[in-house]
Amino acid sequence: MFTFSSEQDLISRRCVWVNGPVIVGAGPSGLAVGACLREQGVPFVVIERSDCIASLWQKRTYDRLKLHLPKKFCQLPKLPFPNHYPEYPTKRQFIEYLELYAKHFDIKPQFNECVQSAKYDETCSVWRVKTGSPNGSEVEYICQWLVVATGENAERVVPDIEGLKDFGGEVIHACDYKSGGKYHGKKVVVVGCGNSGMEVSLDLSNHGAQPSMVCRSSVHVLPREIFGKSTFELAMFMMKWLPIWLVDKILLVLAWFILGNIENYGLKRPSLGPLELKNKQGKTPVLDIGALEKIRSGQVKVVPGIKKFSCGTVELVTGEKLEIDSVVLATGYCSNVPYWLQESEFFSKNGFPKTPFPNNWKGNSGLYAIGFTKRGLAGASADAIKIAQDIGKVYKEDLKQKKQKVPTHRRCISTF
Repeated sequence: MFTFSSEQDLISRRCVWVNGPVIVGAGPSGLAVGACLREQGVPFVVIERSDCIASLWQKRTYDRLKLHLPKKFCQLPKLPFPNHYPEYPTKRQFIEYLELYAKHFDIKPQFNECVQSAKYDETCSVWRVKTGSPNGSEVEYICQWLVVATGENAERVVPDIEGLKDFGGEVIHACDYKSGGKYHGKKVVVVGCGNSGMEVSLDLSNHGAQPSMVCRSSVHVLPREIFGKSTFELAMFMMKWLPIWLVDKILLVLAWFILGNIENYGLKRPSLGPLELKNKQGKTPVLDIGALEKIRSGQVKVVPGIKKFSCGTVELVTGEKLEIDSVVLATGYCSNVPYWLQESEFFSKNGFPKTPFPNNWKGNSGLYAIGFTKRGLAGASADAIKIAQDIGKVYKEDLKQKKQKVPTHRRCISTF
């Protein structure tokens, strides 16, 4: 990597030429593709808007969080989890693993640089990635390849609910929730019944709060383990031999035996099976780790959709009014790609690649996407391997051609 400046750039923006790709995002996806590129001998630059790797995990997750899937399905390419880690690593253990991963592959992101725009320059056949820092400095990275690794969960989703601004009490998104300790004895509405909503409700109950969980739509709830085996692992094994609809039927029957009929507790199951729903709509089933028992016992109350908020109260669609102290919005996340990537052929307006899985990792003109498969860390790892191999092939061919053009006695090696 080297820098060059024109007279105007000296005043406004520093320009940096990158011999390999620019990777936007230093989460698990960005680290994974960086590690695979390192193995290919391809130089790269990782740009990260935060001051640390995996900022979602480090700064926007609750304390009790653990990986919901066994560690073998969550490890990144080229480096497994340490042997002494449990089957379901904790948040702290996963962060330590990612820090070890970055150190092992010598990945050193450019921290505190937020991408303002990225655009392909047709005239020069390069990508121009402009970033800004909190101190006011600006950099323009120029590269042949751009890897979008900001993922599916870059920005929080805050629903527009009538009266929420007039509620008067505390309203936070789940990304700002850490522990239920400060909510002891308080009545808390948790908006959302996905994995985050379920686990926040469980944590609140464990700390002596009185949570009411809003379940507006249908949801699949499966036990995390069946007969001592990971439900996910069992499903993957059955799908090697059986069609997806039959695997769904088997999972739902087993879930009924273990968890009972969840509709008795105000939770409605979707018409599509859990795996088919995940494939078609990207909606992940809830893997129960104790919330359902709290719901059965009445320690977590399940309520229908919200009509509106008012000062200190929430009115449900049924007309029932609840007096509450706080609101936690477990309403998910979205991609932020449309805000900075000036491109419309590969990415759609919702910030996801238009091409369906498994071909949604590569666009045109050296554009790549990782972490948008809605298949978790395993999907990101698979993307990383394919992207690095694809870039590595072109990079090595370019090097070969350059060496053939330079007379032997005039060759030199430069490190940028």
